[in-house]
Amino acid sequence: MGNREVEAVRRFTRFYTQHMGVLERKLLHSPFSLSEARVLYEISRRENTSAAALGVLLQLDTGYLSRLLSGLARRGLIEKRPSGSDGRRRDLHLTPAGQAAFAVLDRSSHDRTAAMLKTLSAPQGESLIEAMDKIEELLGATPPKSAAYLLRPHRPGDMGGIVQRHATFYTQEYGWDESFEALVAEIAAKFLRDFDPAKEYCWIAERGGAIIGSAMLVKDSAETARIRLVLVEPSARGLGIGGRLVEECLAFAKRAGYSQVTLWTNDILHAARRIYQAAGFRLVEENPHRSFGKDLIGQTWSRDL
Repeated sequence: MGNREVEAVRRFTRFYTQHMGVLERKLLHSPFSLSEARVLYEISRRENTSAAALGVLLQLDTGYLSRLLSGLARRGLIEKRPSGSDGRRRDLHLTPAGQAAFAVLDRSSHDRTAAMLKTLSAPQGESLIEAMDKIEELLGATPPKSAAYLLRPHRPGDMGGIVQRHATFYTQEYGWDESFEALVAEIAAKFLRDFDPAKEYCWIAERGGAIIGSAMLVKDSAETARIRLVLVEPSARGLGIGGRLVEECLAFAKRAGYSQVTLWTNDILHAARRIYQAAGFRLVEENPHRSFGKDLIGQTWSRDL
């Protein structure tokens, strides 16, 4: 490769960085630099990652990364929690404020890219994606092990989607009738009507603009919070989203001053029960009941904070 090829690559790099707006002092008119936005992105898409692992991934100088993380922590956007797999390590997580801020940034990036692609015909768009894939391949990019997802707070319209997906999923998987849809609708309506942001939260897991999971934490009493409406789409199983949602619920409950978290489920929901057990919940009560057109065994699980 000679000077002509080198200059061609440099020319393309200058064009692309300017075209995508990454030369701006703050990315996409947000409060974040490009480096800060990338750090938030990588933390948002991983259940467990340490500062050391992030440095290796992004190939950033240790001192520079430490300053970035300290700045984000001071702004209340990230926090460190003890690792579930290694008690000596502390993992990085987005706080609810960090999730909300990054959701806005991620949506702005999505919308800007979508606007760019709208100027192209369908064949041109396919050619562009193929060319980008080829660049990644030639430069040795590692294919992702799994599709990234974003955790964000709820926004207008989400509750309707949550009700619809719960009703459809439980009808298809377990044959539950419309009375379950009515119950979910009541829970969602109460959450919106009585929402207390200091004590309650709803997480939406999103990939490619589509909701692939959700969970909410609501006030049960002054001391006790309740986890409700946990769901992960079948297409997103295996990404650890269910465990991540429960982990976020517990962390928020602790910050909000609760001393206990409880939840109600049914014994046939085996995957959900395994997640709750792994998170430290214990079964405190179970009772047979006739609901949703089926004979079920309801279970109450609890965990002290």
